[in-house]
Amino acid sequence: MRRMVLGAMMLLLAAPARAEEPIRLGLLAFGTVQWEIETMRTEARDAAHGVRVEPVELAGKEGASVALLAGAVDAIVGDWLWVSRQRAMGHDLTFIPWSVMTGALLVPADSPVRGLDDLAGKRVGVAGGPQDKGWLLLRALAARRYGMDLQRTVEPMFAAPPLLAQQMEAGRLDALLTFWQAAVPLEAKGMRRLVDVAAIPAELGITSRPPLLGWIMRRPWADAHAAAIMAFLAAERETRAALCAEGADWRRLDRLTRAGDDAVRAGLRDGFCAGIPRAWGERERADAETVFALLGELGGEDLVGPSPRLQPGTFWPPVTY
Repeated sequence: MRRMVLGAMMLLLAAPARAEEPIRLGLLAFGTVQWEIETMRTEARDAAHGVRVEPVELAGKEGASVALLAGAVDAIVGDWLWVSRQRAMGHDLTFIPWSVMTGALLVPADSPVRGLDDLAGKRVGVAGGPQDKGWLLLRALAARRYGMDLQRTVEPMFAAPPLLAQQMEAGRLDALLTFWQAAVPLEAKGMRRLVDVAAIPAELGITSRPPLLGWIMRRPWADAHAAAIMAFLAAERETRAALCAEGADWRRLDRLTRAGDDAVRAGLRDGFCAGIPRAWGERERADAETVFALLGELGGEDLVGPSPRLQPGTFWPPVTY
């Protein structure tokens, strides 16, 4: 009897430890996800839902991918094209939506460029490289609207956002396609938004806004921790509601956002909040397959991997809203 009682006590003592097992999130040092997770932890919204998130700072996208595949972290943020590619290569990953925002094409305020057809012969900076999803979508839009191949008709310059921003401000670029958070400070300085990348799918006949970025996890781990993940997503929804509430004070995030004034803070807040997915169901998943086919046609195997089809299991089934 004594051994039974001691055993029961040991089980009771062990239970909280299992419940407190953290969700290890692989995050880039100054990525937009940090804004949300920092707020969640500061306000203890994860603890309020019975989970604990543990940020693991990673050096870059390659480091994040390696950390996830090696099991050093439980989740990273990336796109579902990469998830499908990895699944086609035998890695059992899955995706949960996080954001629909991708980027913007900017030109100087006094630029004569009014449409994509005006970019012929111009120098265009592109953040993220030739396989960047925003660049591929922009190419698809130019082909649909004007029958032009941007890859041939413009002079692209591929580099990191900070370097491209410097080149743009120095007048060495005629246009710049960059990530939305990098576009905000430039717009605050007077740059004009020519194309919102998030709006391109609608112009290509894709009726919903399938989120491109999301949490990527190893599928066996996700299935085994379904309750914890759903609790984390509930804490995330509350955190986002607080960040997007009227009068929310974003100054406390200046260390992460590097915002220097109210105009930039407002732009970052608006961009972050506009990127929150409003729906994720069968319609969005079907449209995601259409986007996959479109980008796969332009990006080829370098982008989507050995299979031209979006792989079954890419999206984690329990999540829909």
